[in-house]
Amino acid sequence: MKKLFILIAAICITANANAQSNLTPKKNITMKLNAGIITEKLAETKSFYTQTLGFGVTFENEFYILLHTPNKEAEISFLLPNHPSQKPLFHKPFQGQGMYLTIEVEDVDKIYRELKQKGIKIEIEIRNEPWGDRHFAIQDPNGIGIDIVKYSAPE
Repeated sequence: MKKLFILIAAICITANANAQSNLTPKKNITMKLNAGIITEKLAETKSFYTQTLGFGVTFENEFYILLHTPNKEAEISFLLPNHPSQKPLFHKPFQGQGMYLTIEVEDVDKIYRELKQKGIKIEIEIRNEPWGDRHFAIQDPNGIGIDIVKYSAPE
């Protein structure tokens, strides 16, 4: 009886370990996040991100634009709503609420001064937070808040 109990316990522990290992991400899986915004404002958006923030164009056609950060480490895409090439899931436009982007930079004060000189409206003036961040915020043509930040340890 004792051996049966030990055998059942061993099977349960092994099954549990196997189930948990299936839930953990595999180290050989590569993922890259590319946020996409559905908007009528492709031209204004392209201009804002390329001229204001120095993004580059990775790909562009008449209904879609894929932009990359200056160092090419991250991308963001913009898609025209209701385009016939897209399934209904990707038809409805963004409504300008409930989304923000964070752009981490080395010299937040320099970026702040440059954007002020360009006449870009600053939505949140540059400031230090108790948790260590120094940041400010602007808004893109779609109403998306963009938090430009230098992460630091709190003092």
